[in-house]
Amino acid sequence: MLLNVLMIIDAIVAIGLIASVLGQEPKSAGMGIDGGGNTVFSSSARGMDALLARVTVVLAIIFGATTLFIAKLTM
Repeated sequence: MLLNVLMIIDAIVAIGLIASVLGQEPKSAGMGIDGGGNTVFSSSARGMDALLARVTVVLAIIFGATTLFIAKLTM
């Protein structure tokens, strides 16, 4: 029972991790041929990227911990 709950939590965290990574702006944004990106929303985009970066780190730690705990339970 505990193993099933942990596997469901692991899957939900994995989906959240994928979403947080895909939601971030590429680090090379604005370095294209035109020489610059859209700077109208630069402060809010920077804040959102910082938030998504923190969420990504937290979800990655949770995902790693739950995956290791699941592996330990199955041994």
